[in-house]
Amino acid sequence: MPKPAGAAALVLVSPAVPLHPEETLFEAMLEGWRRQHVARRLSPTITVQRQRTVRRFAEFTSAWPWQWRAEHLDAWVAEGHWAHSTIRSYEGSIAAFMDYLGDPRYGWTTECERQVGEVPTQICHEGNRAVHVAEYEGRPARRPLTRAELQALFDVADEAVADAVRCPRKGWLPAFRDATLLKVIYAWGLRRSEAAMLDVGDFSQNPAAPELGRFGMLAVRFGKAMAGSPPRRRSVASVMPWAVEAVQQYVDEVRPLHGASARGPALWLTERGSRISARRIDERFGDWRRAAGLPPELSVHCLRHSYACQWPSEFPHRRS
Repeated sequence: MPKPAGAAALVLVSPAVPLHPEETLFEAMLEGWRRQHVARRLSPTITVQRQRTVRRFAEFTSAWPWQWRAEHLDAWVAEGHWAHSTIRSYEGSIAAFMDYLGDPRYGWTTECERQVGEVPTQICHEGNRAVHVAEYEGRPARRPLTRAELQALFDVADEAVADAVRCPRKGWLPAFRDATLLKVIYAWGLRRSEAAMLDVGDFSQNPAAPELGRFGMLAVRFGKAMAGSPPRRRSVASVMPWAVEAVQQYVDEVRPLHGASARGPALWLTERGSRISARRIDERFGDWRRAAGLPPELSVHCLRHSYACQWPSEFPHRRS
């Protein structure tokens, strides 16, 4: 019977005696685990993240996997001060690695006993693993807003625009811009930096939704990057027609009022015609959060989490 991808016999093929057998064995385990992930068609991102977690744990313990004990995991988690969801992710990676090493089909227990006289055992169990106790386990400042909170926030933003329009004053243009900006962050699930860097040309047609016109798809050009990598790009389909109407009104009727500055590419323009900053987005969200009576710990990033959790095709609102 063929050996599964990641089996010790397929990874440890060199007949040479390694200078540091423990380190060589550990690296072979990680390579075998990687091959298993490839065979399971898991994404490279998951593989890299899991291996990084295992290496961090190994560095913390100053021990090899066959020497790991449950108390090592307990001490690591106790000193980490991580969010509940992060702890569950880390423990899940360690548990998956130990399950892989203990699976007799891969032969690592036999190989460890032969080379070092010890065998790896599962160190994650029901008594020391964090449980999934809530729908949202992240930091309170990033939790999704409820539907009522979203409605209250957008109502305050729209009322600010209406008040500015009724009273002839200079501030109605940025008020309209900021109200539309918050709706775009929510409706396309953006980070504040991604929203600040949007250009008018980032919107395009989506053949699957011709009714949305030129706003059927949004190209996010400055997505969050991995360490040492350039910004990641992604395309986000428009799924909330009311938000498409809001941004179309802004682009066609409001943004041109900036005059010569509107000929530039930036979607969100300041009173001086420059691109809006992420700090300004934070400030405006804070103003309207307070006006709506929402908890002070909420941040603009909550809108991104709200998009991911709720994703409604329609949302009640008043047009600016």
